Amino acid sequence: MPARNVPRIVIAAAASGAGKTTIAAGLIAALRRQGLVVQPFKCGPDYIDPSYHERAAGRQCRNLDAWMLDGAQLLEGFSRACRDADIAVIEGVMGLFDGSNWHDERASTAQIAKLLGAPVILVVDIAGAARSAAAVVMGCQHFDRDLGLRGVVLNFAGSEVHANGCAGAITTMTGLPVLGWLPRDSNLQIPERHLGLVPGGEQPDSSSLIAEMADAVTRRFDLAAITEIARTAGEMPGLSVPAPVVHHEPGVRRPVIAVARDDAFCFYYPENLELLMEAGAAIEFFSPLQGEQPSPNAVGVYLGGGYPELHASELASNVGLWHALKDLRARNAPIYAECGGFMVLTQGLIDGEGRRWPMAGLIPGVARMTEKLAALGYRHAAALRPNLLTEGGDELRGHEFRYSTWVCDEPIADDDIAWQVRGARAEAPADSGGFVSGNLLASYLHIHFAQRPGIAGRFVEKLGARRT
Repeated sequence: MPARNVPRIVIAAAASGAGKTTIAAGLIAALRRQGLVVQPFKCGPDYIDPSYHERAAGRQCRNLDAWMLDGAQLLEGFSRACRDADIAVIEGVMGLFDGSNWHDERASTAQIAKLLGAPVILVVDIAGAARSAAAVVMGCQHFDRDLGLRGVVLNFAGSEVHANGCAGAITTMTGLPVLGWLPRDSNLQIPERHLGLVPGGEQPDSSSLIAEMADAVTRRFDLAAITEIARTAGEMPGLSVPAPVVHHEPGVRRPVIAVARDDAFCFYYPENLELLMEAGAAIEFFSPLQGEQPSPNAVGVYLGGGYPELHASELASNVGLWHALKDLRARNAPIYAECGGFMVLTQGLIDGEGRRWPMAGLIPGVARMTEKLAALGYRHAAALRPNLLTEGGDELRGHEFRYSTWVCDEPIADDDIAWQVRGARAEAPADSGGFVSGNLLASYLHIHFAQRPGIAGRFVEKLGARRT
């Protein structure tokens, strides 16, 4: 089936906390049990919810970000991911109409649903509600008439009688079908911590949790009706999406980028790694938590975000990693670090209990954990000078979500400051951020490489001439 015609459905809610991730993961797993190839997606810059969708689908979840990417870029990424899929399930972000600002729909679930021509199923938290649940649905239904709101599912029901009562009120007042419900069940709840849900990869029983979600959805949802609604998705705008091309010139050795991947470094956009490979690089994964270092073949390193603060002791003991990074830095090899990766390149990490752990020492200062959220939101990032990803003066778009700050006893030299950073909203002040020196680039920003064609290619070019 052409990707532009793939059946697709958006799972949204009026607000965060309604249980979108549980229902989306359960739906994905339930559809997979029926023999369907399900391509999962998550709206917005989220790395944690996708970890559950990946386990439910048995394939990588992709992010759909309408702020870092324009409409054509988002549709191209969606189409590429859906080439061999039977159906796509897209989990929304925050509330249905919540986006990057107060006054329009930019980067909201609603905007993405309309870009994709995808029908929407609204998840409604009915804990503590009865007929008022219909008012919530009616508000979403009338807020944007162009949105294809096609059905409702209920979460946190106190009983079947409670669910049926709310369902009757909703259908009577809105005409929308209620397609299923889930009870208040602690066995279906995903534990949380400071960056949101605990990633699926860290839960030893994640497979059984996904199975329970799938059982609950299969038992109480009308899967046939949901699939039929997904099939009503309109054809997306015509796209000529070429298949990904990875360079394999005969007799040419592709330069190797070592990518840290384990529970401490688990936040990556899959497209970033794919674009680097399409630009000519080879990717080799290594686990710092297992005491591993980049292989001798590596001519560059990518350290993604994650939870280094939860594994500071293990990281501090991997002295071989620090030596390997210093050796690469001495050769001006490209080293790119985002958020958690940035933290471990400093001289030390101070955890939530005030203990200081030695880190790589490639960047002055320390990363100190904070009790409260230190930064959250989209960012405009103007390069103050040429760096690994872009030329000086160019502006990229990124995202921050962190519970730490970068603390330096001495001022950072102007030539070492990577970005002028400001928030997405017009009133947001500008500030400096990140560190750049030669081919080392590190900051709290997460940047989606698909926003500009040359980002991945520039990174690969910096790896140096390929050797035969």
